[in-house]
Amino acid sequence: MTILVTGATGHLGRLVVDALLERGVPAEQIRAAGRSAERLAPLAARGVDTAVIDFERPETLVPAFDGVDAVLLVSGSEVGKRVAQHANAIEAAKAAGVSRLVYTSAPRATDSALVLAPEHAETERLLAASGLPVTILRNNWYTENYVGQLDTAAATGELVGSAGEGRVASASRKDYAEAAAVVLTEPGHDGAVYELSGDVAWTFDELAATIGSLIGREVAYRSVSPEEHASILSGAGLDEGTVGFVVALDGNIRDGLLGEATPTLRELIGRPTTPLAEGLAEAREDDAAA
Repeated sequence: MTILVTGATGHLGRLVVDALLERGVPAEQIRAAGRSAERLAPLAARGVDTAVIDFERPETLVPAFDGVDAVLLVSGSEVGKRVAQHANAIEAAKAAGVSRLVYTSAPRATDSALVLAPEHAETERLLAASGLPVTILRNNWYTENYVGQLDTAAATGELVGSAGEGRVASASRKDYAEAAAVVLTEPGHDGAVYELSGDVAWTFDELAATIGSLIGREVAYRSVSPEEHASILSGAGLDEGTVGFVVALDGNIRDGLLGEATPTLRELIGRPTTPLAEGLAEAREDDAAA
């Protein structure tokens, strides 16, 4: 059995390869695919098969998918281009006759107003029409997305945002990666759509307090209006597109779209999800070691 992991040079894909190895999958039965041969080299050094691919160049996908039994399609990072990229990967999987395709989607993708949902929803529709045996992993937010806030909080003593009293049921990438490895290696998941999240949905006041305990100073959350938030971000030099995305995401959080904590991730990985403080501390250490 050969398992293909796309996006293997990214944060999540690399951790999925690690999780597969930890579950006893032989390195030669894992094919790690990404855009950079240089970044794939450390995996090749561990005995993992590697393939350089580009979702926008279908001719690179054909050899990478050849002889593959199961595929983890890690959603692309280029917002606005992902549907076409994912469509190319799905066509390659169909041509190769893969027996299982697992896709990393977004919470409630097909019926959510989440700013990130539309491309995931369209990809899910493509997968449903493909005829392939598919499992959907609808990952909630990654705790690591907030590690950059530690330096800001250390300098200013505050976090600023427009999420109000909204909650985020985040988990660490390692948690989601372990779930992907379970689904890729165990039977019984075909056709499933899993809403995955951390065990606890936290507020930004709680995030500020957690960060304060990690950096050793008091940190407060300053809740502002969306308009004021946009002005602050623009003043900090962020481009218009980024400002719009950040403010929209905080609005989604304010509306409760990332606040649903389900037990599914915990059940798949057989342990509690990583607590917020532990996840932030580990991400900070990883960044320092990089």
